[in-house]
Amino acid sequence: MVFTSRTVPWDKAAHSRELLLSREWLVTNGLGGFASGTIAGAVTRRYHGLLIAALPTPHGRTVMWSHVSEFLRFPDDDVVSLGAEERAGGQLDLGAADYLHEFRLENGLPVWTYRVRGIVLEKRVLMLHLQNTVHLIYRILEAETRPRLELRPAFYFRHYESAVNEGLPAPYHLSAIEDRYEVSAAQSELPPLRMKLANDDAQFTVSPQSIHQVFYRVEQSRGYAYEGELWSPGFFVVDMQERDLTAIIASTEAWDIINVLTPETALAAEEERRAKMLDEALPEARSKFAAELVLAGDQFIITPAGRSEEAARAHAAGDEVRTVIAGYHWFTDWGRDTMISLEGLTLVTGRCLEAGYILRTFAHYVRYGLIPNMFPDGEKEGLYHTADATLWFFHALSRYLHYTDDRTTLHLLLPVLIDVAEYHLRGTRFNIHVDPRDGLLAQGAEGYQLTWMDAKMGDWVVTPRRGKAVEINALWYNALELLARWCREEGDVKHAEKYGDAAKSARDSFNQRFWFADGGYLFDVVDCNGQSQANDSSCRPNQLFAISLEHPVLDQKRWASVVNVAQKKLLTSVGLRSLSPDHPDYKPIYSGDLRSRDGAYHQGTVWAWLIGPFVDAWLKVHPDDTTRARKFLETFPQHLGDDGIGTISEVFDAREPHFAGGCIAQAWSVAEVLRSWIKTA
Repeated sequence: MVFTSRTVPWDKAAHSRELLLSREWLVTNGLGGFASGTIAGAVTRRYHGLLIAALPTPHGRTVMWSHVSEFLRFPDDDVVSLGAEERAGGQLDLGAADYLHEFRLENGLPVWTYRVRGIVLEKRVLMLHLQNTVHLIYRILEAETRPRLELRPAFYFRHYESAVNEGLPAPYHLSAIEDRYEVSAAQSELPPLRMKLANDDAQFTVSPQSIHQVFYRVEQSRGYAYEGELWSPGFFVVDMQERDLTAIIASTEAWDIINVLTPETALAAEEERRAKMLDEALPEARSKFAAELVLAGDQFIITPAGRSEEAARAHAAGDEVRTVIAGYHWFTDWGRDTMISLEGLTLVTGRCLEAGYILRTFAHYVRYGLIPNMFPDGEKEGLYHTADATLWFFHALSRYLHYTDDRTTLHLLLPVLIDVAEYHLRGTRFNIHVDPRDGLLAQGAEGYQLTWMDAKMGDWVVTPRRGKAVEINALWYNALELLARWCREEGDVKHAEKYGDAAKSARDSFNQRFWFADGGYLFDVVDCNGQSQANDSSCRPNQLFAISLEHPVLDQKRWASVVNVAQKKLLTSVGLRSLSPDHPDYKPIYSGDLRSRDGAYHQGTVWAWLIGPFVDAWLKVHPDDTTRARKFLETFPQHLGDDGIGTISEVFDAREPHFAGGCIAQAWSVAEVLRSWIKTA
C-alpha cells in the first residue's frame, strides 16, 4: 500500500558520492526518539544513529545504537572487485556507492534498493510508534544465488548532545539467552540495549571489535569534536533466499514488549497508522506534496517521555499529554514553535483532538502569566524566558476554536488567559509589562533573548531587541481582541470591556509610534532599551504580523506598503530573510562554527516558516489572487528532495543558491508551508 513516494535515484556514473553523504533521512517514534543518518549509511553528525531512544528523566534522548556494517558474502567466488570498497574473501559492503540503485521515501519511511550481481536487496528502517524500538528490515526481491547477509552493529552509548568523544566507552557487557542479546555499559544506569535477529536460521558470532577514528564530518564543519570510537560485540549472519525477510530488532523496551510484533506486522501497523493520518486530513492535504508534509508533520507531535507526573495529572482528568518537538535533530519542545505550528501540524491534518491535548498541556505550565519557552532535554520543568510564546498561545487557541468550536476547552482555559493578561498589564518576569503611558507591551532583561530572534552565544545576545518590539505588540493587540471577545461570549462583560479598552489603547499607540514614513514600513523596535524615541528602523519580517494575524493592529491603508517592502527586500524562494540586505549587519551566509552561525542566525538568514505570515499578509492585500500567492511556495516541493529527505529545513542562506542549514526538519517550517499550501489551493 503506497500512497506517497519520493525517490532519490542514484547513478554512480552521473552523480557525485557527495549526494549520498549530504542527503539525510529521519524516522521518529512519537516519544521524541528517532533514527537518522545519511543515504550512504555513514554517520556524519553526533545525532546520527539507528536508535536515539527517548528515555525517562534524567537520561533524555540517548544514542543507543550508532551504526551497522552490512555485507553480502558470495562463497563460490574467488575474487570480487569492489573498487574503493573492496573487502577480502569476496565480501561486499552495501554502503558502497557501486551497489545502491535507489533511495526512496515510501509513505514517509526510508527504503534502499541495492543491485548486486543478479541480486536485488531492499532495506527499510522502521520505528515502532510510542516505543524505543527500531526494526532494520532486509528482503531479497530477486536472487540468482543465495547470498549470506552479515550485519555488524556498533555502539557508543551517550547523550545525543554529548560530543562524539564523550560518552560511555568500553567495556560494554554482552549477555545472551537463546536468540536474545543485551548490550549494557559498565557502571551505567541506562537500560540495556536489547537485540535480536528476526530469523530462525540466524547466527551470532562473538567477535569484539573497536572501531577507531570514526569521522563525523558535519561536526567538524560546525566547530565541534569530530572523531570518536564505536564498539561492536560481534556480528549476525543469515543465509537469504528470494523473498526472504530478516530484520535486526533493537530496543530499550522489555522483551515482552519487543516480541509482540514481527517485522511484517509492525510494518503493516505503521502503514495503517499513516493511511489513517491522510484519511483524517483536509481533502486538499491527502495527496502529492501536501500528503508528504502531513507525514513529515507527524514527526514533531509527541507524547513526551519521562514526564510521568504530568501524564498522571492529565490521565486523572481524562486527558492526554502532547507537545511538539521544534526540530530534529537537536531541539526539544518549545512553546513558541508549538503554538505557531499548531494549525499546520494538527488542525489542517485533522488531528484536532491532539491539538486540544497540546493546548491543555501547555496551559498547565503557565507560571507568572507565561508559558514555557522550552523544556530542556531530560528535565520535567520548563524555562520561561520568552515574551512572545504566551501571546502565540492566544493565536493557537483561536485557530483551534475556528476548526472545532470546542467551548469546553475555552471555558476551561479562560481563567488562565485572564491571569496571563493581568500579569502582562501589571508586569511580570523579564521586565515584560505594559507601559501605562501608551498601552504598548515592552520587554527586555539584561542577558536574555526574549523574542523569537533569540540567538545567544555565551554572554552575547546577538539581537536583544529590548524595548517595544513590533511583533510582540501585534501579538499583544491580537491577544487582547481575542480575549475581549471570548469574555463577552462567556458572559464576563467587565473583563471584556477592560481588554477591549486596552486593545484600543495599544492600537492607537502602535499606529502613531511604529510607522517609519521614510522607509514605508514599520520600525522593528521602538523605545529601544527603555529610551523614549530611540527607534530601530531595521527592515525585518517581524512587521508582517501587524497585518497577518486575525486582528491586524496596523491601519489597513499601510498594508500594501509594508507587504511591498517585504516582498522587495526580504522574500526569497524558500522563505523570508531575517534582515534586509541593505543593513550594515546583514549576513548572507549561515555557516561555520557556533559563533559564526549565531551571528548570522537572525541577521539575514532565511527562515522557511516566515512564508506563512507573508502569504497571509499578501492575501489580505490581494484577497482574490491565490494563484500568485501559490507561486511563493513553488520551490518547497523540490526542497523535499534535498538535505532532509521528505521534510523542510530550519533555515537557508540569504543569497542564492540558498543552501539549507540548521535542523534538517523543522516543525514550523513544515507547518507553515503546509498551511499556506492548503490556503492557496
